[in-house]
Amino acid sequence: MPNTPALPDTVSRQKSAVVLLSGGLDSSTTLAIAASQGYALYAISFRYGQRHARELQAAQALARHYGVRDHKIVDIDLRLFGGSALTSDEIAVPHDRSEAEIGSGIPVTYVPARNLIFLSLATAYAEVVGADDIFLGINVRDSSGYPDCRPEFLDAFAHTANLATKAGTEDRRTLCYHAPLIEMSKADIVRDGTRLGVPWEQTWSCYEGGERACGTCDSCQLRLKGFAEAGMRDALPYEG
Repeated sequence: MPNTPALPDTVSRQKSAVVLLSGGLDSSTTLAIAASQGYALYAISFRYGQRHARELQAAQALARHYGVRDHKIVDIDLRLFGGSALTSDEIAVPHDRSEAEIGSGIPVTYVPARNLIFLSLATAYAEVVGADDIFLGINVRDSSGYPDCRPEFLDAFAHTANLATKAGTEDRRTLCYHAPLIEMSKADIVRDGTRLGVPWEQTWSCYEGGERACGTCDSCQLRLKGFAEAGMRDALPYEG
């Protein structure tokens, strides 16, 4: 009787990816994209002194939904520095800004060096779990003007990371940083996320942490604009 061939070890050959997961519209779509590409998923989120825990609750729900292998929530207290409406009680979150105002300049919701810090820690995590691919949901088109959401920032970081890590030097691995949404409009992100089955009701984008999204902060306005332009209704409840 012929020997039965052994089944291929698909788990050992499956590529792994670390996904930065905030719990919002962009990061949830990015997680869905990485899942659709067949990666073994590892997620990393941050408790950095932000105004509320709603986004972390959303990130945990999304990690469960997509069956990530491990979800790290890292504590960093950026309130020590302040300088942002998201990490300081002395700076108010802006509301009801016009589209022109949202698209002009760097707003007070910018957290100094946040993505630089987050990507550094995600890189350390990727080194340990053997992931050569790091996904993040930065977006330059329908954003609030954050400098750490630009392609040139990500290109420079990727170059530095491959010079500064054991993975990129001794191990001869190439760490690749993927920002699949970076040039997309919010409407296109909504369409892609919907096509991939993102559970929008489990996500959270609002800068405030109430029972319902405020609907008037920059993040809510950009999200609502994306759903409206995509011809869809947001599943999240809003004030008013």
